[in-house]
Amino acid sequence: MLPDLQLNDTVRLRKPHPCGSYEWTVTRLGADIGLECTVCKRRVMLTRRELARRVKAILPRVPETISSAKPGE
Repeated sequence: MLPDLQLNDTVRLRKPHPCGSYEWTVTRLGADIGLECTVCKRRVMLTRRELARRVKAILPRVPETISSAKPGE
């Protein structure tokens, strides 16, 4: 179903949220999956089965950049 899903992944669902966004961030893993809308920050909980039906794509992770602070500051 969703074997490679991890915290802070971004998923694109098939239907838009009322705010217009298709993308959600994973905030909780377990029997239920917690999601947060990337636009309006609304949080929802879906069962793994329900999320597997609704998900269109798991978006690739953006590598976190190292802080741009200069040494010695």
